[in-house]
Amino acid sequence: MKTVTFFSNYFNHHQRALCDAFHALLGDGFTFVETMPMESFRSGMGWDSTPPGYVLRTYESSENEERAKELALSSDLVIMGTAPEYYIEPRLDADRIIFRYSERPLKEGFIKFFIPRLTRKYIHLHVRNKNKRIYILAASAFTSYDFKKMFGSYPDKCYKFAYFPKLMTYDYDKLYDKKKEIAEKAGAVTVLWEGRMIRLKRADLLIKAVAQLRKKGYELRLKLIGDGDRKDALIKLTRKLRIDDIVTFEGFLSPDEARLRMENAQIYVMTSNFLEGWGSVIYEALNAGCAVVASHACGATPWLVSDKRTGLVFESGSVRSLAAKLEMLLKDEGMRYDLGQRAYEQMRDIWNPHVAAERVIKLCDALEAGGDTLYTDGPCSKAQIIKNDWYRDIS
Repeated sequence: MKTVTFFSNYFNHHQRALCDAFHALLGDGFTFVETMPMESFRSGMGWDSTPPGYVLRTYESSENEERAKELALSSDLVIMGTAPEYYIEPRLDADRIIFRYSERPLKEGFIKFFIPRLTRKYIHLHVRNKNKRIYILAASAFTSYDFKKMFGSYPDKCYKFAYFPKLMTYDYDKLYDKKKEIAEKAGAVTVLWEGRMIRLKRADLLIKAVAQLRKKGYELRLKLIGDGDRKDALIKLTRKLRIDDIVTFEGFLSPDEARLRMENAQIYVMTSNFLEGWGSVIYEALNAGCAVVASHACGATPWLVSDKRTGLVFESGSVRSLAAKLEMLLKDEGMRYDLGQRAYEQMRDIWNPHVAAERVIKLCDALEAGGDTLYTDGPCSKAQIIKNDWYRDIS
């Protein structure tokens, strides 16, 4: 029986669906190693839950810590998320396969590589190991580009991956009928945004775009779900732009409640800048059959949102670009339906935790045999170089 061990800082709902899929395939051959307790602010957002039996918490006992070290060396495959490197040092020495599960390491810019402390870290983790049997499961379309800038780390060894929330299945026509009925009762299409209200999420762009569209005579509503240190400023902005009568603010919702809101929405907008590593809400909104408008800077966008096919892409930071994409959807119900349907089908058929878990195991087998990926698209296909300015190619 193949054994797979996944190391990360803590177990949460963003990882559970993938881990459940591994467990369904491998049974007792799969272990998730949790190396630290979850921060209180994340557990307060509903991220914490009772862990399943395959979770091993190293901080609970010395026996658990020793078991984790044994698994790090003996498992057929180790997937390394955010966890202490000492777990895999013996495995590196033994030249056994490791998959690093990584967002883009230089999302704040290449300047990070010239900070002495970080330079030493990157050289130790990546540059010195670039020719070892370490491969990247990239949780950002920009990951391979960032590693290339690190003196060519992991050449041709990066594969598309994601964070995989639970896959929900629907009858799409029934789902869309519900969305349409809710819009008709409200008298306008609702645009949905969810997340932490902090600077990098750029919810202000959406508020300004909605104000522009209202001036042009469009009937719409904006619903923002979440909390954070920018919330008061965002509320003030709606008042300043005189759209507070069509904007509602809600606090944090549990992950399940947030997904229900997406099921009810026709349009979902993701506005984050390049500091957003992945953007799991894009995944969830596509799965919920929303017509998604996504910033080109989010790590998930280039792989999951194909402009005018599975969603719309706007230029990060541009109110004008965002308003133009929203206007296309407000004018064309057929586009809202078509984008939502293709988005849902993409997640149902390819970008889901069940496919991802199966492909990871098959990719490992292929690499062990001296081969390479079997896939041309979706999880575990080769992650090509995508630069920050890729939006120019579609605009």
